[in-house]
Parts: sequence; structure tokens; C-alpha cells
Amino acid sequence: MFTGIIEAVGKIKQLQINAQGARITLDTNGLDMRDVKLGDSIATNGICLTVVAFDQSSFTADVSTETLSRTGFAHYQANQAVNLEKAMLPTTRFGGHIVSGHVDAVSEIVEIKQSGNSTDYWLSMNDDIAPYIAEKGSITIDGISLTVNSLTEDRFRLTIVPHTAEKTIMPSYQVGTKVNVEVDVMARYIERLLLKKHQPEASPSGVTEDLLRQSGFIKY
Repeated sequence: MFTGIIEAVGKIKQLQINAQGARITLDTNGLDMRDVKLGDSIATNGICLTVVAFDQSSFTADVSTETLSRTGFAHYQANQAVNLEKAMLPTTRFGGHIVSGHVDAVSEIVEIKQSGNSTDYWLSMNDDIAPYIAEKGSITIDGISLTVNSLTEDRFRLTIVPHTAEKTIMPSYQVGTKVNVEVDVMARYIERLLLKKHQPEASPSGVTEDLLRQSGFIKY
């Protein structure tokens, strides 16, 4: 479990992809590795990876074919910068939101505009994740806990303040950049609960406004 508060911007030292998956080694670039053990989890651009080898300045992890097919890993290259966060502790200050490290979709940056001292990023939003994204709700982009400031039928906007830009890889984003998206985990659990209660055989896209209203989530 993670919070979406990035602890370091690392760099891919080596990435070997084959038919069985991949093995990745990362330069941690100042991430405190003193309390890391074999088997620990480190979120890498929002993807929960298990440490299989490490030293004080790097770690290695295996990546499954499932992860390669569902995340941006298929496009990553050596020397690419990535956001890093170690798994949270019970005593950790919870500065972001609940992040599982399980990517739901890959979105694309479709527009970038300056907004005062901040930067607006518009991202694509397909039908699979659209029901889980709400204005002023939480979302995770490449492991970063962010707030959705507005949305349309097929895209949503993030407004990034200078501090977030300084501590993450977001300044490297360009129009066309692919990013890992994890929706708010609470939205997934609420949908599952409602579907099992009201429509046991329905698909995940079966949540409707009427269903939410009947369950008390929408009130006039």
C-alpha cells in the first residue's frame, strides 16, 4: 500500500524484456534504502514491484507479462526517469490517498497549458475508467496522488503546482506521453458492493445513476 507521495525520482539502469516478462534494475537516486528488505514493495511509476535484489543505490525487480501488457512498461527504456515510493508504514503520515500500485489503464497526455505558476495537463479517458473518475476526486498518475480538477466525456484535467513538478517526472511529459493511471480504490469497491447487492450478474459497467440513487449515494 502506498500514499502517492513521491519519495525520489529514479532512473532505469537496465531493462531486459523477453517472452516470460522482464527484469528491471533502477538507480534509486537518493531513496533511503536502509530499511528495505528482499520482498519489499516499491512503487515505480505507480506500479507495485517486489524487490529481488538491492544495494544502497539501486534495486532489481521482476515484471510479469501481465504488467507489461497493462502498463507503460512496454515502452520504457534505459535511462528513463521514474517516480519511486516505498510501501507505507503504519506510522507514515498519510499525505496523499490510498494507492494500491495496481494500474487500471494507460492514458495519454493530450494537452498541456500554463495556468499562472501552475501547469494544466489534459489526459485521455476511455470508457473503462470514466465511471471511476470524479471532479475533485483523487487519482494516481505514474504513482503521484493528484486531484481531478475537471473532466469531459473523454478526458480529464490535472493542475500541477511547482512543488509537485519539482519532485516528480511530470515536467518531462509531452503531448503524446503515455502514463499509468490508478483510479481511487474506494470507487472500485463501492461499484462492486452495489453490483453484488442489486445486480449480481451485471458487468462492471452496469452501475447507473438510478442504482446509485436507490442506494443512497445520490440525494436531491
